[in-house]
Amino acid sequence: MRPHLLLAALFLGSAAAVAAPGTTLYAHGHVYTGNPASPWAEAVAVEGATIVAVGSDAALGKYRSRGRTVDLKGRTVIPGLVDAHLHLLFGALTLDGLNLSTPERSLTPNEPEAFVAALAAYARQHPEKRVLIARADFSTAEPNAPDRALLDRAVPDRPLVVHNASEHAVWVNTKALELAGITEAPLDSPAAEKGVFRNASGRPSGMLLEGAQDRVHSAVLNLLGTEEKLELVRRATRYLNSFGITSVVNATGNLAEIELYGTLRDRGELTVRTRTAFGAVSVPHRLTPEFLADLETARTRYHDDWVAANLVKFFADGSTGFIPPLVYRPAEYRALVEELDRRGFQLMTHAQRGDSVHMILDAYENAIAKNGPRERRLRIEHSFLISDEDIGRYARLNVIAGIQPAFCCSELGTGYDAKDPTVSDRWRTLLDRGVTLALSSDWPCMWPPDPYLNIQQAVTRQAWKSPDTAVIDAGVFDGAGNGGAKPLAGQYYGQSEAITVREAIDGYTRGAAFAAYAEKLVGTLEVGKAADLVVLSQDIFAVPAERIGATKALLTVVGGRTVYEAALH
Repeated sequence: MRPHLLLAALFLGSAAAVAAPGTTLYAHGHVYTGNPASPWAEAVAVEGATIVAVGSDAALGKYRSRGRTVDLKGRTVIPGLVDAHLHLLFGALTLDGLNLSTPERSLTPNEPEAFVAALAAYARQHPEKRVLIARADFSTAEPNAPDRALLDRAVPDRPLVVHNASEHAVWVNTKALELAGITEAPLDSPAAEKGVFRNASGRPSGMLLEGAQDRVHSAVLNLLGTEEKLELVRRATRYLNSFGITSVVNATGNLAEIELYGTLRDRGELTVRTRTAFGAVSVPHRLTPEFLADLETARTRYHDDWVAANLVKFFADGSTGFIPPLVYRPAEYRALVEELDRRGFQLMTHAQRGDSVHMILDAYENAIAKNGPRERRLRIEHSFLISDEDIGRYARLNVIAGIQPAFCCSELGTGYDAKDPTVSDRWRTLLDRGVTLALSSDWPCMWPPDPYLNIQQAVTRQAWKSPDTAVIDAGVFDGAGNGGAKPLAGQYYGQSEAITVREAIDGYTRGAAFAAYAEKLVGTLEVGKAADLVVLSQDIFAVPAERIGATKALLTVVGGRTVYEAALH
């Protein structure tokens, strides 16, 4: 989490809904355009919010007299990064809260006294907060999952919600259970109830998995006023800008959340382009009249360069326990996919299990057959485990693979069974079959949402392990940089599935833009496209692979406006 960069950033105005003034020439650079026909340049000229020329310093010299010139001094420039899968509001809440799972250290309930002390100190420091949010690593499998009693010791008088680093579980105190209305009585939704840990008397333990946690999320958001939520999002988008991120696909959301981004756009305060999916973590969709009306309202009202919808997110499985739990029966999922596809929505589905991937491909193939050909850009998120049979179907059905390289590689890759010989994270094979890769952080599951560590991991596939979380038996991500994980010297996982630096950057730009139906606007530096670009601290194409993760954004431009700047000397 590089707070020194965040504090040092100089934000020079908002990007959205305001035309950037004048002409700017970015000259004397090492510019990777991402355009396969002309991948390299020295200079980029911008008028207002749009790129008007890309080429050599000599060819673009005429733009010097038309406005200001930024001397790049040979630094590397790439297109603005498109994070193809993150959770913006979750990230905003965590950024504002207490993060106990950072790249440097993971403080877990296995150190109960230190854990309680950290939470109690945070509560004392923030008497103004009506609800306290934290993030930590903890077990999500009984009988070793922690109980609310520990949190009640830390904060007995206010709701406390501790997000699991995976964002598929929350651990809450008694006040938070009361806020969410979770009592000894079973929840009205069987799908949610199965995620509530209870004792033999029906008392909730404070551990809520998968779909059950949505009760707490909704209660917390209802407690916050609109201006509070807008400020959280403002801070989060500027934080993303500090990494060179200029566009995102927000992989969970609803109409109310999209309206927040619309409000910021209208105020000229939105500094990332957003495309938001309807869906909540592991909550099965029900095609109620209200849900369908919200979907239609969102895609009718929000379809511009800054706020877009028309996307539905499914969860085929979860991310807790020893093996991710299933969310749908195949026939139920297939029917939902067929109907939403018939209505013209783009679909994306979370899948961590190989059998989930197979079920998704079956449903996608059925929808194509039933509803006829069109450009769908169907997506499968994570795509950890894919059989040889299903690899071919990704290409044949034109399914986009949404991947997060930093989740690879623990000692088992991202498999769940040490006896399963399937190699996970088959990025090279997918690319070689012609499949589009869309790279992302899944922030706040990855912390921070560092694209350069993701790119490093895509290239190296180095094995990582966290000594802090080694004793936790389920529900832990110990991939690159997560939860105190350290690289295991000389150990790599399935290096034949690694991709190149250029391919990884393409996945974070051109591929991710394509996955968001935004390739005509962003993803490459070409004449007529939006002036979204990033100046880097080092030549990401030339440094040793193990040092790629040290790259920093020095300058982030969105729509011709500088939204983040560090020293350029």
